[in-house]
Amino acid sequence: MVKACLFDLDGVVFDTEPLYTLFWNNIGKNFRPNVPNFEYIIKGQTLVQIFDKYFADDVDAQKEIVQLLNEYERHMPYNYILGFETFIDKLKRKGIKTAVVTSSNLEKMQNVYKQHPEFKGYFDDILTSEDFDESKPSPDCYLKAAARFGVSPKDCVVFEDSFNGLRSGIASGARVIGLATTNSVAEIEPFTKEVISNYDGFTLSDH
Repeated sequence: MVKACLFDLDGVVFDTEPLYTLFWNNIGKNFRPNVPNFEYIIKGQTLVQIFDKYFADDVDAQKEIVQLLNEYERHMPYNYILGFETFIDKLKRKGIKTAVVTSSNLEKMQNVYKQHPEFKGYFDDILTSEDFDESKPSPDCYLKAAARFGVSPKDCVVFEDSFNGLRSGIASGARVIGLATTNSVAEIEPFTKEVISNYDGFTLSDH
């Protein structure tokens, strides 16, 4: 029986992945032109992971990228994935617990709350990067979310779009539904056969 639904944020609640692709494409061109397809290579990685791998010895670049990213996120639109608001409302009426489990930080979430005053009301809990010891693909974030609700991960459904996020959900023992917003259905299916493009008309089965 499904007791809790746990949602990643970008590409799962908000249709922001194309915007981040554009941002990181520009970063790649300006800072790491020797790394082809930089914007796709870093998909699903936290800022810390990106810095550790590609900017470990360049503190100045790190500072500049943080400033650029903060400014970008302050002005970018946060548009819900099609059908999300109707779907989350159905979950709430069924008494199913809901949480956001994101690698985004608190500063970014303030931008979300400003644009969407209703956002917090959709969720029983919101977990950000500050709440986790380990980043995805570690299951740490989803295990912590399940623990906050006092439920087994096996009674949770995780909604994810990135490969690291899918790995994280699977490793936690939860049922995982993939969103084909960042990656194709064919790319997600090796992780989970349950794949949707959006929430329009989607009904969560109890299996």
